[in-house]
Amino acid sequence: MLVTTHAPYDHPEALRLIAQIQAFYAERYGGGDDTPLRPEQFAPPFGYFLLGRVDGQTVACGGWRRRNAVGPDDPSIRDGDAEIKRMYVVPEARGEGHARAVLAELERTAAEAARTRMILETGTKQPEAVGLYASSGYVPMERFGIYRFEPDSLCFTKPVRGTTLV
Repeated sequence: MLVTTHAPYDHPEALRLIAQIQAFYAERYGGGDDTPLRPEQFAPPFGYFLLGRVDGQTVACGGWRRRNAVGPDDPSIRDGDAEIKRMYVVPEARGEGHARAVLAELERTAAEAARTRMILETGTKQPEAVGLYASSGYVPMERFGIYRFEPDSLCFTKPVRGTTLV
């Protein structure tokens, strides 16, 4: 069973998995995710980052960072958003429900932090991620962030428990 614990974004195990994510992106897209991220964006109350372990082995990670409306240059981001970043499960632990457990914990902690909407960016070359988000109640939204003009970019949203999408 997966046990999730809060960890700093720059924890050594987090950095190991983030490097694996970037290698995965390079394999699928020809390069890593260039979204500017700083460890403090994932520290409460501004965000949350977690590690998932099975039998003491770190097999998953994920986080969210607080986002608020940024104006006309990126109108799809709203006050109260929690953007999911760096969700990952190591290949040997996939297919066991770990990604769904990480996602549920990210949603729970965002609700505790009074965030109103989860948002995320993924891509057309990650059908496994698209399937996870769709089956978890996420719906397509206008693209945002540094990849908003990229044709391979897909963005999704879901209201945080107790709220509704407007």
